[in-house]
Amino acid sequence: MRIDYLKGLIAAPFTPMHKDGEINLSLIPQYYAMLKENGVRGAFINGSTGEGVSLTLNEKKAVAEAWAACGGSDPDFKIMPLLGGTCIKDAIDLAKHAKETGLYAVAFTAPSYFKPADAAQLGDCCLAVAASVPDMPFYYYHIPVLTGVEIPMIQLLQYLHDKMPNLAGIKYTHEDFMDFQSCLNFNNHRYDMLWGRDENMLSALAVGAAGAVGSTFNYAAPLYHRLMDMFAMNDLLSAQVLQQKSIDMIRLLGKYGGISVGKAYMKLIGLDCGEFRLPVKNMDPATYRIFSEEALSLGFAEFCSRKPNPVQF
Repeated sequence: MRIDYLKGLIAAPFTPMHKDGEINLSLIPQYYAMLKENGVRGAFINGSTGEGVSLTLNEKKAVAEAWAACGGSDPDFKIMPLLGGTCIKDAIDLAKHAKETGLYAVAFTAPSYFKPADAAQLGDCCLAVAASVPDMPFYYYHIPVLTGVEIPMIQLLQYLHDKMPNLAGIKYTHEDFMDFQSCLNFNNHRYDMLWGRDENMLSALAVGAAGAVGSTFNYAAPLYHRLMDMFAMNDLLSAQVLQQKSIDMIRLLGKYGGISVGKAYMKLIGLDCGEFRLPVKNMDPATYRIFSEEALSLGFAEFCSRKPNPVQF
């Protein structure tokens, strides 16, 4: 099968929620339109940012259907769902649903409770899922900080290379540049390696990355477009300045509570995705006010995906 090499920015969307914690599918058409307006080339749905591990099987399917209704027929916007990893049968069910729904590709991550001990065990899990949709591109999602599975990805590619015809590549959310570059160069650049650490994008571009999947592309896509343009023009000094702006913005996630702060950034640009489900902690109104002021002080209004709304207190 033909595998496309994805280039540019692929957003990892938040799953919109109502105030009662139920998914808010009605916001997804507006979300899709905003990403398109910002030159984003796809959506990696139901992943870490999308709270896939906190959604039921039926909710994951509903989110996939809502995104497919917006962008499933758009050849310039690739949609792929994370299938999960802990329950292989559920992942197969979701893969088949993605195929029926008309999505572009599927992604799978390592089982994180009963963990695979080596690349062969992990590869066998991938094979079981990929075989259920043999004509869809299959990506492995490498995020050891959350799965606890730190198997080198070059070993996974070596194991799967002759066994999985629909293996497209890896979404690589880790800081091991030696491993990442080895994967890029494996078998004459055979596989699509999508970078997954927004704060290290410049470093990834330097070793050969062409596409990236990230949560901050939802609300700061112009910043990364400029960074990639400056790199392409060999203006490394400007690219370094832009990467530092990304780092300063991302540091506020850690300062104000972690992954849920991404939805606070979304609220700031006027696309309120609600809150994260338990066990993730969300901001209280007073903290949101302080966060908003600090975000704007970093120049967020200059590079965000939509003009920030006046902060409501």
